[in-house]
Amino acid sequence: MSFKYPVSRPGLDGRELEYVTETIKEGWISSQGPFVQRFERAFADYNRIAHGVACSSGTAALTLALRALGIGPGDEVIVPEFTMVASAWAVTYTGATPVFVDCADDLNIDVRRIEEKITPRTKAIMPVHVYGRRCDMDTIMDIAFQYNLRVVEDSAEAHGIRPVGDIACYSLFANKIITAGEGGICLTDDARLAGQLAHLRGMAFTTDHSFVHKKLAYNFRMTAMQAAVALAQVERLDELLATRREIEHRYDQGLKNIPEVTLMPSRDVLWMYDLRVQRRAELCAFLAGEGIETRLFFKPMSRQPGYLDPRWPSLNASRFSEDGLYLPTYTALTAADQDFVTGRIRAFYDAL
Repeated sequence: MSFKYPVSRPGLDGRELEYVTETIKEGWISSQGPFVQRFERAFADYNRIAHGVACSSGTAALTLALRALGIGPGDEVIVPEFTMVASAWAVTYTGATPVFVDCADDLNIDVRRIEEKITPRTKAIMPVHVYGRRCDMDTIMDIAFQYNLRVVEDSAEAHGIRPVGDIACYSLFANKIITAGEGGICLTDDARLAGQLAHLRGMAFTTDHSFVHKKLAYNFRMTAMQAAVALAQVERLDELLATRREIEHRYDQGLKNIPEVTLMPSRDVLWMYDLRVQRRAELCAFLAGEGIETRLFFKPMSRQPGYLDPRWPSLNASRFSEDGLYLPTYTALTAADQDFVTGRIRAFYDAL
């Protein structure tokens, strides 16, 4: 179904076409050439981090980060209950076990419940900045220091939140704040970890490319064409974040004082505008008929087929997943567009 107001639409209004054209004219269409390094440097500098290592997806970034930290079979990683399944899958890909912690009212991991899940096998914590809300990283870093754990930040939805963990991992999928269509990047201040990330990303080739591969690695490289798009997006990141802040404010104003709608805590950066509603299924069907796409909240990890847990019904994440959704959120969304979306939501509830 085609929507007049999709939940996401990439904004490619900068130098994306110019840069991609340059890669094609110069013949740099694989991972070789200057654009991958230019993007890595630009994004690392924007975040005031020493090293960036680009890769093929946000999931690949998480997998590389865990592997670079030496996490594998027999280890455990603390993961939020409320997240996209890729967070847990990355742990599973390494052979380690994800251990889930329920969310707080802002949908982020409940830091008060992390320590009760730590065991002698725990090696890392993976906080996820859900929908653009910064986790309580001060507390998480204190816990990590106390228990000698590493921290991998899943920042797939949080471009613009400055990382503080050992490695931060970003997605560049088409619906993210900045995009390359597909792609990801890891940021770290540790030169050794950056070297490991790059080594694992590129099939663990030796320096002489002798085709002797001493460890299991991946072909997770980013192409120059993807990097060209990503670089152009980084150049406009402040502008994109400011526009999204205006979108958040307009939605807040347009949706306040509707008894059936619960607004969520403010976001540090706006990825998607999320809210909780009554009669969610009926509302989503009504909005779809008006050309407005919506998406439902994440399903808890303990409800995923690979991680089923009978304790699921008692979790906060289950409660939020049953009535949450998000609305169209992209930089080309005008004030008039938002007035239409919020007006149709009000009309739905007024008609009840």
